[in-house]
Amino acid sequence: MAWLLTLSILIALLVDRLGEPPAWMHPVVGMGRYLGLFKLTRLPPALAFIAGALAWIAGAALVAFVALWLEGWVLMALQPWASPLRLAGAALLLGLLLKPLLAWRMLADEAVAVETALAGSLDAGRARLSRLVSRDTSALTATEVREAAIETLAENLNDSVVAPLFWFAILGLPGAAIYRFANTADAMWGYRDEREWSGKWAARADDVLSWIPARLTALLIALPSLRLLREARRTPSPNSGWPMAAMALRLGLRLGKPGVYTLNADGRQPASDDLQAARAVAWHAVALGAALIALLAWTLRS
Repeated sequence: MAWLLTLSILIALLVDRLGEPPAWMHPVVGMGRYLGLFKLTRLPPALAFIAGALAWIAGAALVAFVALWLEGWVLMALQPWASPLRLAGAALLLGLLLKPLLAWRMLADEAVAVETALAGSLDAGRARLSRLVSRDTSALTATEVREAAIETLAENLNDSVVAPLFWFAILGLPGAAIYRFANTADAMWGYRDEREWSGKWAARADDVLSWIPARLTALLIALPSLRLLREARRTPSPNSGWPMAAMALRLGLRLGKPGVYTLNADGRQPASDDLQAARAVAWHAVALGAALIALLAWTLRS
């Protein structure tokens, strides 16, 4: 089982270089469609919280069941004996199933595309950034556009790569699937507006599931230090500040969200080549993280 999980992680990352599957067969798109069925904002706060929690639990249970069934089907391919050929085939199948639950190439390409768009015009850069973030980008300066893109790259390095792989190592395909469901639910429901109470369960679930991976992601980017600890606590989120602060310190940059937080305040402003530098740092973190998580899977299963 340890060999199977290790090979599956490698295969998933290799297949990721080919891009994303079509939307009609993408599990995260399906999760989003399920979550989009619920309009819970008009309910009283207590009832909205209960309804949101029940909708989340039902969706997570469905996702876990499907993932468990698919994983069991793959494991059946190893029977009645685990020959090298059967192991390779099972790893290929499991890696293909794991791939849609993580996204590194798309994330890196989209982040760097913001700088390419900025080279054309500030408006083009703002428009490209709006595909990555939920904040209003219409009034951002070029520096703020770069800051937001680098922050998004760092934060989603955890959400889209390290955390799914971490939970895959712990709980197999159901673990990765539940994490992606939780992260998608938080992205769609976890806002402090009319959705706050209906999305509170989703936001807290994502906080819990991301707690260890976010800190692991930070340590993959930068060496542990008291300064990293201080900077990571400046953001409202208990988790997103860790990879963002680590990236700010690693590159010596000042990052932030206007009126909300500033990371590494004495750092320099991002320049035109810093998104490529952030991508290179993140790529090294992916490679190191995959190796460490594979080692974790090996330790737990051997």
